[in-house]
Amino acid sequence: MRRSPISWPQVRGARLGLLALALTLLVGCGPTIYSVNVMPAARVVHQAEEAGAAEHAPYEYYYARAHLEQARHDAGEAAYQDAIHNAKIAEEYGVKARDLARRRMREQGR
Repeated sequence: MRRSPISWPQVRGARLGLLALALTLLVGCGPTIYSVNVMPAARVVHQAEEAGAAEHAPYEYYYARAHLEQARHDAGEAAYQDAIHNAKIAEEYGVKARDLARRRMREQGR
């Protein structure tokens, strides 16, 4: 019978090492995923501000801004899941505020 050059404890150790590596990578993904979500949200909220949303779509604009600020606060506290959730809401309402403000400006002939 031919014996394998790798023993069972070595295979088990390699599996545990891969598991530890995977867990380390997953923990490190929170800030990256947050960044991917907060950048578009910040851009859209800024576009809404430039479109005059504070005047023409105040509910949507301030709701988006509040969630963007909360997302940044949550990220500072390392609560990345909450930060991602709030960034998505900020983006959604930022788009609504921007589009509504632009539509109302067109209706007024500006």
